[in-house]
Amino acid sequence: MATVNLTMETFESTVLKDGIVLVDLWAAWCGPCRMFAPVFEAASEKRPEAVFAKVDTEAEQELAGALGITSIPTLMIFRDGILLYNEAGALPAPALEDILGQVERLDMDAIRAEIAEHEAAQAQAQA
Repeated sequence: MATVNLTMETFESTVLKDGIVLVDLWAAWCGPCRMFAPVFEAASEKRPEAVFAKVDTEAEQELAGALGITSIPTLMIFRDGILLYNEAGALPAPALEDILGQVERLDMDAIRAEIAEHEAAQAQAQA
């Protein structure tokens, strides 16, 4: 599957979808971004069930700012609308495959229960 370009208007609806969504935040002038691009593209070909998306931080400065991006490339991985990974740096292919395998093996019901528990504890602490 080819990568899709995200904008401020399409970001939220894309990452909130069910399944795995990877977002590569990059810029054309960034050497590490250019090194990571073929790794990201190759992974997208191996995993057609996942959405591989890119955000050009130069064209989408408002979105990059809203996401708090201070270093590129930054990779974000969402599953079922939940942000599970958010790290700056160009990953080698084996590291990206390892992270994707970990994301695929997660018990999302347990993750959602953990989030609900955390939110309930925060609400109780504020009450």
